[in-house]
Amino acid sequence: MVDYINMYEEQTKRKAPANAAALTPLFDQLAAGKVLPPLGQQAVDLGLTAHSLNNASEDPELFSYYQWIMRHCFEHEKIDQLSAKLIGMAFTCANVFQTDIPQPLTLNPWQVPEMLAYPLKNRQAVIVENNGIFVLLHQRNPEWPLINQSGNDFNSTYITVVQRLEARGVQLTYLGDLDSKGIQIADTLYRKLKHTSIETFTAIQSTMNVTKWLSLKGKTDAKRTENLTIQTPQLKDQLDAIQVFGRFVEQEQLVKEYETLIAQWLK
Repeated sequence: MVDYINMYEEQTKRKAPANAAALTPLFDQLAAGKVLPPLGQQAVDLGLTAHSLNNASEDPELFSYYQWIMRHCFEHEKIDQLSAKLIGMAFTCANVFQTDIPQPLTLNPWQVPEMLAYPLKNRQAVIVENNGIFVLLHQRNPEWPLINQSGNDFNSTYITVVQRLEARGVQLTYLGDLDSKGIQIADTLYRKLKHTSIETFTAIQSTMNVTKWLSLKGKTDAKRTENLTIQTPQLKDQLDAIQVFGRFVEQEQLVKEYETLIAQWLK
């Protein structure tokens, strides 16, 4: 097996970051040609925060080390990982509409008018904030009805389809990051819905579950637990819990819990 830390230090004449060893299992998996989850999930599985491997500001020294190893050891290798890149200005879902088209299905603005009355495959759907978690849940559970929220993307195509689905009686529940921005995204989306109760919207990401996850899995960060304006009372309770604990939880930390709770909710 390659000693990545020693290679880096010998060739760069620089000391590897103190937490460099955390990346060794990932490099070993890459070398073995294993199929990897989206980048954010890779980071969390290593005990890091979700953006550690794709955002230099998260941990600059570790990011620089990661990039160096990728360039010098894997530049010419085929990296087999699930991509979290999805088309903007669109609506992406899986198993919501009755169609033989391979899933996930992405609708552009020109397709939407004809899809608004298209036959439905399911009367429930889970809206997932994070692209990578949407992709991962679909890969592991290819029959589940899922909708990709794509973070803070409230494009008109997405909103039009979501509002039409709920008007047709589709129950929509929501899963997102448990930090200030994540709750703000949930609040923005919920206030755009017209026929969905807050009880259904938070059936899985309930205040009770949020509090439990913050207690068991929370990480401290003043910026990600700051106070923001939240208008929906039940979601304001969730932000209050985040601030009381001074902790946040990313979706990548909750995949196991999601799989159990989504399966129960869809029954």
